[in-house]
Amino acid sequence: MADLKSILSLLILQFIIFALVSASSEEAKEEFNEELLLKPLPDRKVLAHFHFDSRANLSTSNGGYHLHLFPKAIYQLVRYMNYNPCMQAIGNLSSYGDYRRASIFATISSSGRFKSFKARNLRKTIELESFIKMLDQTRLARINVTEFRLQYIANAEKLKIFAQPFHSQFSRVHKFHIREMELSFTQGRWNYERWGSFDPISSSNAKPPGVELWAVFDAPPPKVDALWKNLTHTLSGLFCASVNFLESSTSYSSPEWGFRASSGSLRYGTLPREAVCTENLTPWLKLLPCRDKAGLAELMDRPSIYRGFYHSQRLHLVSSDSASDAVLAIQLEQTLTVVLQPVRQTEAKSFKAISAMQPDWSLSSIFGRKVNKKCVLAKSSNVYLQLDRGLVSQMKNIWVKNMGTNPDDAAFKGAVRNPTFELSDAPDKVIKEVGNVENEESSLLYVFCIEKHAETKPFDLALTWKLPVVWSCSHAPLLANRFLVGSGNERGVIVISLKTINHSQSLVCTDTSEGRCALHINIFQVVPWYVKVYYHTLRIFIDGVIQPATNITTKMRVSPSEDKVSPGMLELALKFPCSMKSAALYLDFDKGFLHINEYPPDANQGFDIPSAVVSFPDFRSSLNFVEDSQPSPLMSRLQERSPTVAYTEVLLVPLTTPDFSMPYNVITITCTIFALYFGSLLNALRRRAGEEERLLKDRANRKLGMLPQILQKLLARLRGKPVDQHQQPSSLPSSTKHKLIFKVTLVALVAIAWHYYFR
Repeated sequence: MADLKSILSLLILQFIIFALVSASSEEAKEEFNEELLLKPLPDRKVLAHFHFDSRANLSTSNGGYHLHLFPKAIYQLVRYMNYNPCMQAIGNLSSYGDYRRASIFATISSSGRFKSFKARNLRKTIELESFIKMLDQTRLARINVTEFRLQYIANAEKLKIFAQPFHSQFSRVHKFHIREMELSFTQGRWNYERWGSFDPISSSNAKPPGVELWAVFDAPPPKVDALWKNLTHTLSGLFCASVNFLESSTSYSSPEWGFRASSGSLRYGTLPREAVCTENLTPWLKLLPCRDKAGLAELMDRPSIYRGFYHSQRLHLVSSDSASDAVLAIQLEQTLTVVLQPVRQTEAKSFKAISAMQPDWSLSSIFGRKVNKKCVLAKSSNVYLQLDRGLVSQMKNIWVKNMGTNPDDAAFKGAVRNPTFELSDAPDKVIKEVGNVENEESSLLYVFCIEKHAETKPFDLALTWKLPVVWSCSHAPLLANRFLVGSGNERGVIVISLKTINHSQSLVCTDTSEGRCALHINIFQVVPWYVKVYYHTLRIFIDGVIQPATNITTKMRVSPSEDKVSPGMLELALKFPCSMKSAALYLDFDKGFLHINEYPPDANQGFDIPSAVVSFPDFRSSLNFVEDSQPSPLMSRLQERSPTVAYTEVLLVPLTTPDFSMPYNVITITCTIFALYFGSLLNALRRRAGEEERLLKDRANRKLGMLPQILQKLLARLRGKPVDQHQQPSSLPSSTKHKLIFKVTLVALVAIAWHYYFR
């Protein structure tokens, strides 16, 4: 009996261990990381870049619906939809002798194993053991077809098996067939001149104002537009925004190579005037496992974020499935980029020193909160402090000036107290950028692990400056701007200006295939249909001298706008000489007219033209911070050689707008005239003056009584006045009848004249 109990206890313990191991293996397929990158900016501001990465590798054999960390709302956009959990094999058996027929039904599970067998109207005994064995060894679920045929001969009987799915489609499909998608909500414009334009943060997270949405679909081209419309409605409800306005064909375009390389499956749309508020941030935070209750998301105080100079919340989704491994891999990247102005805390310094000194800051001063603890569901929770290359160069110069010796690399990286600034907490490690350009300092990265620093007290990283430092960020080859030229409500000119920031240096050589240095630039621009752009008027100026467009343009794709159907789109590939200092592109356009119902409520403010995208395909920015262990998602993102991309300003075009007060005035005067007309008509038809006077006198006499009436009659006789006699209702004076007839006739004539006048 004791042996039996011990065996049972061992079995139960083994079952529990197996369940825990299986649960841990399921959870290992999902991963969540949270990271924060802080970076001082040259104009006395601070860049805060939140990076949340969620990944899930889901097996399609069990549907993949058991989610622990990955947000279900996003998973449903690309979820695995298995229309056929099991297949049905239908066999028709025909006998050569007596033509007996039988129907055979076999059900096969999603894993391909034999599940059940049923024979109906079977009159002849047939040995089906070989057939059942064959079904058991065949994994039909791994065959991506809609029909599977198998021929088998047994006992001189010809057996044809047709394996057909229950539904019309058996292959793995996605709800919206999304291969890659990105959605951003941005307020403000990234300052490329002061905050940098040649680094991964500015290239990937500097977005145009308003809403930007683009998606790559894994579907045939005729179905992409329908999938795009459904996706916009879903995202609109998910993030409480007006993304559904992008469903109209006048709001999105289909670029081929100007924005991203695609084969007709890319859709791109923007809403420049979309207001970004906390209603969009709250659903975005709900996608995190710990939301804003724990971890780095605790720092996201709404007033602190929205009073910044720039903030952009971004959601990037990538899905890929493997038919051989039956695995669906989904990666969700959520980023929030904020540029904040620290509250100055430095005191007891001269005005001149304060004006040049960088402001001291801490997490509690710029966000109003501290990090109390890490998110327990996060695999890693780190805070990074990045020192730009220009800042590191200036710090070394100050070190040499104050210390008198060249700084040792190890001592310089590990120094928490240096002549330039002081940190409140010692970093866990310091990483130096590798593979940098010669004669240029490498960027430094201070790493703080939240799990170590927030054990005893809330983590509040603070940076105190000791000396004023002036530096500049890395810039792209050219600074892109866009503006309008012209006046009036009839026509104008769109100008895209490209100029070097440092006019004393020429551009870096990127192409010498034709014996001379050349710089390649791609421009992608979308204009609304009511802005009629004449693309044949393209004029290119280099250093103020006009150049033939054929000598500069290497490739051009134009999609003219169609009234109330589609916007105009321009994809332009240019090749400039490296010796140029500035360039300008001019495009003429006419302003169209809208129907009164097509004007927005604030039409007098103007109409927006979305930002143009200027990319430098030969210039790729990256920050190679090499770690001993496996790099985190943010470090991997920084190490990617992403192309340099810049967005221009949003243009405000004033169009001819009607006087919206005229309809109100017309409605008001029309209603007034009709009220006077019908009021006078009813008054003339219904009013009886004599009868009303008699009724009023009768009521007055009744109120006075008999004695006052007798006194009135006596006084009237004494004065020699006749006593008033009541007139009968039917007896009216002739003058009253003539007046009534005249009023009715006059009203009728006015009505007839009004009718014929407006007819």
